[in-house]
Amino acid sequence: MRLLFLFQFLVRFYFCRKLLIFENAWLVPGHCLAAVIASSPDVPPPERFVNSAGCSDRSLSVQQTQRAAPRLWVTPAQQRWASSLPMNTVVLFVPQQEAWVVERMGRFHRILEPGLNFLIPVLDRIRYVQSLKEIVIDVPEQSAVSLVILNDLTVVSNCPQASYGVEDPEYAVTQLAQTTMRSELGKLTLDKVFRERESLNSNIVHSINQASDDWGIRCLRYEIKDIHVPPRVKESMQMQVEAERKKRATVLESEGTREAAINVAEGRKQAQILASEGEKAERINKAAGDAQAVLAKAEAKSKAIRVLSEALSLQNGDSAASLSVAEQYVSAFSKLAKESNTVLLPTNTGDISGMVTQAMTIYSTLAKTKPGAAAEAAVEEKSDEPANQSMSSQ
Repeated sequence: MRLLFLFQFLVRFYFCRKLLIFENAWLVPGHCLAAVIASSPDVPPPERFVNSAGCSDRSLSVQQTQRAAPRLWVTPAQQRWASSLPMNTVVLFVPQQEAWVVERMGRFHRILEPGLNFLIPVLDRIRYVQSLKEIVIDVPEQSAVSLVILNDLTVVSNCPQASYGVEDPEYAVTQLAQTTMRSELGKLTLDKVFRERESLNSNIVHSINQASDDWGIRCLRYEIKDIHVPPRVKESMQMQVEAERKKRATVLESEGTREAAINVAEGRKQAQILASEGEKAERINKAAGDAQAVLAKAEAKSKAIRVLSEALSLQNGDSAASLSVAEQYVSAFSKLAKESNTVLLPTNTGDISGMVTQAMTIYSTLAKTKPGAAAEAAVEEKSDEPANQSMSSQ
Protein backbone atom coordinates (compact mmCIF):
# COMPACT_ATOMS: atom_id res chain seq x y z
CA MET A 1 0.00 0.00 0.00
CA ARG A 2 2.84 2.41 0.80
CA LEU A 3 4.50 1.72 -2.54
CA LEU A 4 1.22 2.26 -4.38
CA PHE A 5 0.63 5.49 -2.49
CA LEU A 6 4.15 6.68 -3.29
CA PHE A 7 3.70 5.84 -6.97
CA GLN A 8 0.37 7.71 -7.12
CA PHE A 9 1.99 10.70 -5.41
CA LEU A 10 4.84 10.78 -7.90
CA VAL A 11 2.47 10.51 -10.86
CA ARG A 12 0.26 13.32 -9.54
CA PHE A 13 3.32 15.46 -8.86
CA TYR A 14 4.61 14.85 -12.38
CA PHE A 15 1.32 15.78 -14.08
CA CYS A 16 0.78 18.76 -11.80
CA ARG A 17 4.21 19.99 -12.77
CA LYS A 18 3.36 19.52 -16.44
CA LEU A 19 0.27 21.66 -15.95
CA LEU A 20 2.07 24.33 -13.99
CA ILE A 21 4.87 24.69 -16.55
CA PHE A 22 4.02 26.60 -19.72
CA GLU A 23 6.77 26.43 -22.34
CA ASN A 24 9.52 25.84 -19.78
CA ALA A 25 8.55 28.94 -17.72
CA TRP A 26 7.32 28.61 -14.13
CA LEU A 27 3.96 30.12 -13.23
CA VAL A 28 4.77 32.36 -10.31
CA PRO A 29 2.36 34.18 -8.02
CA GLY A 30 1.25 37.70 -8.71
CA HIS A 31 3.65 39.35 -6.27
CA CYS A 32 6.62 37.47 -7.87
CA LEU A 33 5.50 38.10 -11.46
CA ALA A 34 6.36 41.79 -11.27
CA ALA A 35 9.85 40.95 -10.09
CA VAL A 36 10.33 38.51 -12.98
CA ILE A 37 9.11 41.09 -15.51
CA ALA A 38 11.29 43.82 -14.02
CA SER A 39 14.36 41.59 -14.10
CA SER A 40 13.88 40.63 -17.74
CA PRO A 41 15.13 43.32 -20.23
CA ASP A 42 13.32 41.69 -23.15
CA VAL A 43 9.81 41.79 -21.63
CA PRO A 44 7.79 45.02 -21.73
CA PRO A 45 5.82 46.18 -18.67
CA PRO A 46 2.31 44.68 -18.14
CA GLU A 47 0.48 47.90 -18.99
CA ARG A 48 1.69 47.67 -22.59
CA PHE A 49 -0.27 44.44 -23.17
CA VAL A 50 -3.75 45.42 -24.34
CA ASN A 51 -6.49 43.53 -26.15
CA SER A 52 -8.01 44.34 -29.50
CA ALA A 53 -10.65 46.59 -27.90
CA GLY A 54 -7.97 48.81 -26.38
CA CYS A 55 -8.62 47.87 -22.77
CA SER A 56 -6.19 46.15 -20.47
CA ASP A 57 -6.42 42.40 -20.19
CA ARG A 58 -4.61 40.89 -17.19
CA SER A 59 -4.88 37.32 -18.44
CA LEU A 60 -3.39 38.29 -21.82
CA SER A 61 -0.51 40.15 -20.19
CA VAL A 62 0.17 37.23 -17.85
CA GLN A 63 0.13 34.78 -20.76
CA GLN A 64 2.47 36.85 -22.94
CA THR A 65 4.71 37.52 -19.96
CA GLN A 66 4.92 33.81 -19.31
CA ARG A 67 5.89 33.20 -22.92
CA ALA A 68 8.57 35.89 -22.95
CA ALA A 69 10.02 35.19 -19.51
CA PRO A 70 13.46 33.55 -19.68
CA ARG A 71 14.16 30.10 -18.32
CA LEU A 72 15.20 30.36 -14.74
CA TRP A 73 17.80 27.55 -14.96
CA VAL A 74 19.51 28.64 -18.25
CA THR A 75 22.31 31.21 -18.23
CA PRO A 76 22.65 33.79 -21.05
CA ALA A 77 25.72 32.03 -22.36
CA GLN A 78 23.82 28.74 -22.50
CA GLN A 79 20.95 30.43 -24.33
CA ARG A 80 23.45 31.52 -26.96
CA TRP A 81 25.46 28.32 -27.17
CA ALA A 82 22.70 25.70 -27.12
CA SER A 83 19.10 25.09 -28.02
CA SER A 84 16.19 25.26 -25.58
CA LEU A 85 16.01 22.74 -22.75
CA PRO A 86 13.74 19.87 -23.77
CA MET A 87 11.30 18.13 -21.46
CA ASN A 88 11.69 14.55 -20.30
CA THR A 89 9.35 12.64 -22.61
CA VAL A 90 10.94 9.24 -21.85
CA VAL A 91 11.93 8.84 -25.52
CA LEU A 92 14.28 11.59 -26.71
CA PHE A 93 16.13 12.31 -29.94
CA VAL A 94 19.33 14.29 -29.47
CA PRO A 95 20.39 16.38 -32.52
CA GLN A 96 23.81 16.07 -34.07
CA GLN A 97 26.66 18.17 -32.57
CA GLU A 98 24.79 18.56 -29.26
CA ALA A 99 25.27 16.95 -25.87
CA TRP A 100 22.51 16.86 -23.24
CA VAL A 101 23.54 16.76 -19.59
CA VAL A 102 21.12 14.62 -17.54
CA GLU A 103 20.70 14.87 -13.77
CA ARG A 104 19.07 12.15 -11.72
CA MET A 105 17.53 13.36 -8.52
CA GLY A 106 19.63 16.54 -8.65
CA ARG A 107 23.00 14.89 -9.34
CA PHE A 108 24.88 14.49 -12.58
CA HIS A 109 24.01 11.16 -14.17
CA ARG A 110 25.20 10.93 -17.80
CA ILE A 111 25.57 12.63 -21.18
CA LEU A 112 23.05 11.93 -23.92
CA GLU A 113 24.79 11.34 -27.24
CA PRO A 114 23.20 12.28 -30.60
CA GLY A 115 20.46 9.84 -31.60
CA LEU A 116 17.82 7.86 -29.69
CA ASN A 117 17.90 7.99 -25.88
CA PHE A 118 15.61 6.90 -23.03
CA LEU A 119 15.06 8.59 -19.67
CA ILE A 120 13.12 7.76 -16.53
CA PRO A 121 10.28 10.20 -15.87
CA VAL A 122 10.33 12.35 -12.74
CA LEU A 123 13.79 11.07 -11.66
CA ASP A 124 15.78 12.22 -14.71
CA ARG A 125 15.91 15.80 -15.88
CA ILE A 126 17.84 17.48 -18.70
CA ARG A 127 19.84 20.15 -16.94
CA TYR A 128 22.12 21.55 -19.68
CA VAL A 129 22.26 21.44 -23.45
CA GLN A 130 25.78 22.01 -24.75
CA SER A 131 26.61 22.73 -28.38
CA LEU A 132 29.72 20.97 -29.72
CA LYS A 133 30.13 23.36 -32.66
CA GLU A 134 32.87 25.95 -32.92
CA ILE A 135 31.81 29.29 -31.47
CA VAL A 136 33.37 32.64 -32.34
CA ILE A 137 33.64 35.09 -29.45
CA ASP A 138 34.32 38.76 -30.13
CA VAL A 139 36.68 39.99 -27.46
CA PRO A 140 36.20 43.73 -26.84
CA GLU A 141 38.95 46.26 -27.40
CA GLN A 142 41.47 46.90 -24.69
CA SER A 143 43.52 50.01 -24.00
CA ALA A 144 47.18 49.33 -23.39
CA VAL A 145 50.06 50.55 -25.49
CA SER A 146 47.79 49.94 -28.44
CA LEU A 147 44.15 49.13 -29.10
CA VAL A 148 43.66 45.56 -30.24
CA ILE A 149 40.53 43.85 -31.63
CA LEU A 150 40.56 40.08 -31.33
CA ASN A 151 38.53 37.03 -32.24
CA ASP A 152 38.42 33.94 -30.09
CA LEU A 153 37.31 30.58 -31.54
CA THR A 154 36.36 28.02 -28.88
CA VAL A 155 34.76 24.59 -28.76
CA VAL A 156 33.40 22.47 -25.90
CA SER A 157 35.64 19.46 -25.26
CA ASN A 158 34.18 18.17 -21.97
CA CYS A 159 30.45 18.65 -21.41
CA PRO A 160 30.29 17.97 -17.64
CA GLN A 161 33.17 20.34 -16.92
CA ALA A 162 31.69 22.97 -19.24
CA SER A 163 28.33 22.64 -17.47
CA TYR A 164 29.47 22.49 -13.85
CA GLY A 165 32.99 23.94 -13.98
CA VAL A 166 32.07 27.53 -14.84
CA GLU A 167 28.87 29.54 -14.66
CA ASP A 168 29.26 31.58 -17.85
CA PRO A 169 31.77 29.99 -20.27
CA GLU A 170 31.71 32.84 -22.77
CA TYR A 171 32.38 35.50 -20.15
CA ALA A 172 35.11 33.39 -18.56
CA VAL A 173 36.87 32.78 -21.87
CA THR A 174 36.60 36.47 -22.78
CA GLN A 175 38.12 37.59 -19.50
CA LEU A 176 40.84 34.97 -19.77
CA ALA A 177 41.65 36.05 -23.34
CA GLN A 178 41.94 39.69 -22.30
CA THR A 179 44.18 38.88 -19.34
CA THR A 180 46.38 36.59 -21.41
CA MET A 181 46.67 39.16 -24.18
CA ARG A 182 47.77 41.87 -21.75
CA SER A 183 50.40 39.59 -20.24
CA GLU A 184 51.73 38.53 -23.65
CA LEU A 185 51.82 42.10 -24.97
CA GLY A 186 53.83 43.14 -21.94
CA LYS A 187 56.62 40.80 -23.08
CA LEU A 188 56.98 42.36 -26.54
CA THR A 189 57.75 45.75 -27.97
CA LEU A 190 55.41 47.45 -30.41
CA ASP A 191 57.58 46.59 -33.40
CA LYS A 192 57.65 42.92 -32.44
CA VAL A 193 53.87 42.93 -32.02
CA PHE A 194 53.51 43.91 -35.68
CA ARG A 195 56.20 41.50 -36.89
CA GLU A 196 55.43 38.49 -34.68
CA ARG A 197 51.64 38.45 -34.76
CA GLU A 198 51.47 34.73 -35.56
CA SER A 199 53.70 33.75 -32.64
CA LEU A 200 51.69 36.06 -30.37
CA ASN A 201 48.44 34.32 -31.42
CA SER A 202 49.89 30.87 -30.79
CA ASN A 203 51.20 31.88 -27.34
CA ILE A 204 47.80 33.27 -26.36
CA VAL A 205 46.04 30.08 -27.54
CA HIS A 206 48.46 27.96 -25.50
CA SER A 207 47.92 30.06 -22.37
CA ILE A 208 44.12 30.01 -22.76
CA ASN A 209 44.06 26.22 -23.19
CA GLN A 210 46.16 25.74 -20.07
CA ALA A 211 43.77 27.85 -17.98
CA SER A 212 40.48 26.62 -19.52
CA ASP A 213 41.32 22.91 -19.31
CA ASP A 214 39.36 22.60 -16.07
CA TRP A 215 36.32 24.19 -17.72
CA GLY A 216 36.07 21.64 -20.52
CA ILE A 217 36.61 24.35 -23.16
CA ARG A 218 39.38 24.35 -25.72
CA CYS A 219 40.50 27.37 -27.73
CA LEU A 220 41.26 26.51 -31.36
CA ARG A 221 42.37 29.84 -32.80
CA TYR A 222 42.97 33.35 -31.63
CA GLU A 223 43.27 36.03 -34.30
CA ILE A 224 44.32 39.67 -33.95
CA LYS A 225 42.26 41.46 -36.59
CA ASP A 226 43.60 44.98 -36.22
CA ILE A 227 45.96 47.04 -34.10
CA HIS A 228 45.34 50.74 -33.49
CA VAL A 229 48.05 52.95 -32.04
CA PRO A 230 47.84 56.54 -30.74
CA PRO A 231 48.54 59.33 -33.27
CA ARG A 232 51.90 60.25 -31.74
CA VAL A 233 53.05 56.66 -31.78
CA LYS A 234 51.86 56.36 -35.38
CA GLU A 235 53.85 59.48 -36.36
CA SER A 236 56.99 58.17 -34.67
CA MET A 237 56.53 54.82 -36.40
CA GLN A 238 56.13 56.58 -39.74
CA MET A 239 59.33 58.55 -39.13
CA GLN A 240 61.12 55.35 -38.21
CA VAL A 241 59.90 53.68 -41.39
CA GLU A 242 61.07 56.64 -43.49
CA ALA A 243 64.48 56.59 -41.77
CA GLU A 244 64.78 52.87 -42.45
CA ARG A 245 63.91 53.43 -46.10
CA LYS A 246 66.49 56.23 -46.43
CA LYS A 247 69.10 54.05 -44.77
CA ARG A 248 68.27 51.21 -47.12
CA ALA A 249 68.47 53.52 -50.13
CA THR A 250 71.88 54.87 -49.02
CA VAL A 251 73.21 51.37 -48.48
CA LEU A 252 71.93 50.26 -51.87
CA GLU A 253 73.49 53.31 -53.55
CA SER A 254 76.88 52.67 -51.90
CA GLU A 255 76.71 49.03 -52.88
CA GLY A 256 75.95 50.07 -56.45
CA THR A 257 78.97 52.43 -56.51
CA ARG A 258 81.19 49.69 -55.12
CA GLU A 259 79.96 47.19 -57.68
CA ALA A 260 80.57 49.71 -60.47
CA ALA A 261 84.16 50.37 -59.30
CA ILE A 262 84.79 46.64 -59.04
CA ASN A 263 83.44 46.11 -62.53
CA VAL A 264 85.67 48.89 -63.95
CA ALA A 265 88.76 47.45 -62.23
CA GLU A 266 87.92 43.98 -63.46
CA GLY A 267 87.54 45.35 -66.98
CA ARG A 268 90.93 47.07 -66.86
CA LYS A 269 92.53 43.93 -65.49
CA GLN A 270 91.07 41.80 -68.24
CA ALA A 271 92.16 44.37 -70.85
CA GLN A 272 95.77 44.35 -69.59
CA ILE A 273 95.80 40.57 -69.48
CA LEU A 274 94.50 40.38 -73.02
CA ALA A 275 97.04 43.00 -74.20
CA SER A 276 99.96 41.13 -72.61
CA GLU A 277 98.74 37.88 -74.09
CA GLY A 278 98.54 39.57 -77.51
CA GLU A 279 102.07 40.96 -77.19
CA LYS A 280 103.34 37.56 -76.10
CA ALA A 281 101.69 35.89 -79.06
CA GLU A 282 103.15 38.57 -81.36
CA ARG A 283 106.69 37.98 -80.06
CA ILE A 284 106.29 34.24 -80.33
CA ASN A 285 105.05 34.55 -83.87
CA LYS A 286 107.89 36.95 -84.78
CA ALA A 287 110.51 34.61 -83.28
CA ALA A 288 108.98 31.71 -85.12
CA GLY A 289 109.10 33.74 -88.33
CA ASP A 290 112.75 34.68 -87.78
CA ALA A 291 113.60 31.04 -87.13
CA GLN A 292 111.82 30.00 -90.27
CA ALA A 293 113.69 32.70 -92.21
CA VAL A 294 117.06 31.55 -90.86
CA LEU A 295 116.23 27.97 -91.71
CA ALA A 296 115.15 28.98 -95.18
CA LYS A 297 118.39 30.93 -95.72
CA ALA A 298 120.47 28.00 -94.47
CA GLU A 299 118.63 25.60 -96.73
CA ALA A 300 119.10 27.94 -99.70
CA LYS A 301 122.79 28.34 -98.90
CA SER A 302 123.27 24.59 -98.58
CA LYS A 303 121.55 24.05 -101.89
CA ALA A 304 123.77 26.68 -103.54
CA ILE A 305 126.89 25.09 -102.13
CA ARG A 306 125.71 21.71 -103.31
CA VAL A 307 125.08 23.01 -106.82
CA LEU A 308 128.51 24.70 -106.94
CA SER A 309 130.24 21.59 -105.68
CA GLU A 310 128.52 19.57 -108.35
CA ALA A 311 129.56 22.12 -110.94
CA LEU A 312 133.14 22.13 -109.71
CA SER A 313 133.30 18.36 -109.92
CA LEU A 314 132.73 18.55 -113.64
CA GLN A 315 135.52 18.88 -116.21
CA ASN A 316 137.18 22.33 -116.25
CA GLY A 317 135.18 23.24 -113.13
CA ASP A 318 138.23 24.59 -111.34
CA SER A 319 139.05 26.89 -114.20
CA ALA A 320 135.51 28.25 -114.23
CA ALA A 321 135.61 28.83 -110.47
CA SER A 322 138.98 30.60 -110.73
CA LEU A 323 137.61 32.82 -113.44
CA SER A 324 134.55 33.63 -111.37
CA VAL A 325 136.64 34.50 -108.31
CA ALA A 326 138.88 36.73 -110.34
CA GLU A 327 135.92 38.55 -111.83
CA GLN A 328 134.40 39.16 -108.38
CA TYR A 329 137.76 40.34 -107.05
CA VAL A 330 138.14 42.86 -109.83
CA SER A 331 134.47 44.01 -109.57
CA ALA A 332 134.83 44.63 -105.85
CA PHE A 333 137.75 47.00 -106.41
CA SER A 334 135.88 48.73 -109.19
CA LYS A 335 132.89 49.38 -106.92
CA LEU A 336 135.11 50.81 -104.23
CA ALA A 337 136.62 53.16 -106.73
CA LYS A 338 133.22 54.38 -107.96
CA GLU A 339 131.31 54.90 -104.68
CA SER A 340 133.99 56.49 -102.44
CA ASN A 341 136.87 58.95 -102.64
CA THR A 342 139.04 56.51 -100.66
CA VAL A 343 140.35 53.64 -102.73
CA LEU A 344 142.24 50.64 -101.38
CA LEU A 345 144.72 49.51 -103.99
CA PRO A 346 147.12 46.66 -103.91
CA THR A 347 150.77 47.29 -104.37
CA ASN A 348 150.79 45.99 -107.93
CA THR A 349 147.86 47.94 -109.37
CA GLY A 350 149.60 48.27 -112.67
CA ASP A 351 150.10 44.54 -113.05
CA ILE A 352 146.62 43.14 -113.90
CA SER A 353 147.96 39.72 -114.64
CA GLY A 354 149.62 39.65 -111.23
CA MET A 355 146.31 40.43 -109.52
CA VAL A 356 144.55 37.62 -111.37
CA THR A 357 147.40 35.28 -110.49
CA GLN A 358 147.09 36.24 -106.83
CA ALA A 359 143.34 35.53 -106.83
CA MET A 360 143.89 32.17 -108.51
CA THR A 361 146.58 31.32 -105.95
CA ILE A 362 144.19 32.05 -103.06
CA TYR A 363 141.52 29.90 -104.64
CA SER A 364 143.86 26.99 -105.26
CA THR A 365 145.13 27.13 -101.69
CA LEU A 366 141.58 26.98 -100.30
CA ALA A 367 140.73 24.14 -102.63
CA LYS A 368 143.69 22.10 -101.37
CA THR A 369 142.94 22.65 -97.67
CA LYS A 370 139.25 21.71 -97.80
CA PRO A 371 137.20 20.20 -100.58
CA GLY A 372 134.38 22.49 -101.62
CA ALA A 373 135.97 25.46 -99.89
CA ALA A 374 136.26 27.25 -103.16
CA ALA A 375 132.54 26.95 -103.71
CA GLU A 376 131.87 28.25 -100.22
CA ALA A 377 134.25 31.13 -100.74
CA ALA A 378 132.47 31.99 -103.93
CA VAL A 379 129.09 31.90 -102.23
CA GLU A 380 130.42 34.00 -99.33
CA GLU A 381 131.85 36.53 -101.70
CA LYS A 382 128.49 36.76 -103.43
CA SER A 383 126.73 37.19 -100.10
CA ASP A 384 129.30 39.77 -98.98
CA GLU A 385 128.76 41.94 -102.00
CA PRO A 386 125.85 43.87 -100.44
CA ALA A 387 127.88 44.40 -97.26
CA ASN A 388 130.81 45.74 -99.23
CA GLN A 389 128.47 48.02 -101.08
CA SER A 390 127.11 49.38 -97.80
CA MET A 391 130.63 49.89 -96.42
CA SER A 392 131.67 51.69 -99.57
CA SER A 393 128.61 53.93 -99.33
CA GLN A 394 129.59 54.84 -95.78
